[in-house]
Amino acid sequence: MRAISSKLNMYVRGVGLINNNIEKFLLNLILWSFGALVFLYLLFLGNMVKNIIERRGLEAETRVLSSEVANLELKYLSMTNVVDLAFSYRMGFKETKATFATRKALGLSNIHGKNIQIAQNDL
Repeated sequence: MRAISSKLNMYVRGVGLINNNIEKFLLNLILWSFGALVFLYLLFLGNMVKNIIERRGLEAETRVLSSEVANLELKYLSMTNVVDLAFSYRMGFKETKATFATRKALGLSNIHGKNIQIAQNDL
């Protein structure tokens, strides 16, 4: 009987050690996973805050550039009101005579006194 009880006692202690090691391992695994998730959460949260701050800075820069474009457009419009024919003559520009390329109309043609009808090109 003593042999059986001592064998059973050794078996229970061995099972306790195995379960204790597994429980410690699972606890460590859960704690490390929780720590990794907290780290990832802080990383993503930090990136979001950084992106929000950067976006606000870019929006401010966009407003500045937009007002600069508006000022340049206003300057352009005021300059175009000054430009006229007399101003261009003062700047040294001269008016040119335009030469245009022409062709004869398709249809009836009078060649050597004979009326010849020309077919219209389908192209």
